[in-house]
Amino acid sequence: MQNIHIRLATIRDLDFILSMLPRLSEFGPPAWRDANSMLLTDTNIIKAKLNDSAGESVIYLAESNENIPLGFVHLQPGNDYYYKEPHAHISDLIVSASAGGQGVGLRLIDQAETWARQNGYRWLTLSVFAQNTRARELYSRLGFGEDIMKYVKQL
Repeated sequence: MQNIHIRLATIRDLDFILSMLPRLSEFGPPAWRDANSMLLTDTNIIKAKLNDSAGESVIYLAESNENIPLGFVHLQPGNDYYYKEPHAHISDLIVSASAGGQGVGLRLIDQAETWARQNGYRWLTLSVFAQNTRARELYSRLGFGEDIMKYVKQL
């Protein structure tokens, strides 16, 4: 694993982060999901966050020692449906194709856990499309367990 450092993302990181968003649908989202609509939604959310650093969500960027961006994690508070307990939620976790398999995702998840603990959360959640088997396998290895399975029927 190369030397990786994690820092808070700033508006100067916007171009890199936006360039990474198409990776969210590389695995082939379900047929009823429009990849372009997904990209537009994620783009708007990321732009809003980086233009308003006072919000509750946070974006961390992973970089090499040469300050080459490698990936990012976007975190926000969530609220459990049944217990109404606040928790930390990973909204986005994306590693560049060139940095895949080098421990960048692990470092970003470590940072997410640190942020969650620092903010007093007992849980760290994330959502992943069923078709994204590589990510699901990683999350299982890191101790994430499945909770509620969402099923969709297109009408």
